[in-house]
Amino acid sequence: MTLSLACAALWLIVANVLAMIPSNDNHWRRAYFLIAVGVPLLGWVTYQNGPWIALVVLAAGMSVLRWPVIYLSRWIKQQFARN
Repeated sequence: MTLSLACAALWLIVANVLAMIPSNDNHWRRAYFLIAVGVPLLGWVTYQNGPWIALVVLAAGMSVLRWPVIYLSRWIKQQFARN
């Protein structure tokens, strides 16, 4: 296992622990932090392990951060519906 995959696994564990802790803002600040750390981490995983492994890590991250992904997809649909 490469160091980037170990860091991605650690990111997933931290994300799950943060999701279990109660929050006043529905975990949005934590989601922003996880996204800010996860995007460069995903690039590192892609660089070291290739795109197929990166897609697996991306799917795992999207399953943890599903509400930001849902809101992003709704926003994109709304932007295309205006035109």
